[in-house]
Amino acid sequence: QVQLVESGGGLVQAGGSLRLSCAASGRTFSTYTMGWFRQAPGKEREFVGAITWSGSNTDYADSVKGRFTISRDNAKNTVYLQMNSLKPEDTAIYYCAAGSYLPLRRAASPSEYHTWGQGTQVTVSS
Repeated sequence: QVQLVESGGGLVQAGGSLRLSCAASGRTFSTYTMGWFRQAPGKEREFVGAITWSGSNTDYADSVKGRFTISRDNAKNTVYLQMNSLKPEDTAIYYCAAGSYLPLRRAASPSEYHTWGQGTQVTVSS
């Protein structure tokens, strides 16, 4: 059973940057599409973006396009979320999730993922 552990969250001023990491255990990381989601207080979990198992394709929510970039290193079993030009509305708990060979056309749906990390808090001050 794969386990996911996020890190890299914290407090940053508006306009700043953070890079989140999600480390996976196990030998099957290279078969997972990896998604990033976020959840702000009182709101539903929101799709941020996803990257396919090979790393060749990505998809992003409109709200983060041009500011956030997802990458992965299959040799290190790690996926990254580089967040630039952060805004106060980006404040949320950020989660990574794994879905086996999940196509990007379904990657925005939380129910498509079988494993979730515990989340890491990102707070953007104005």
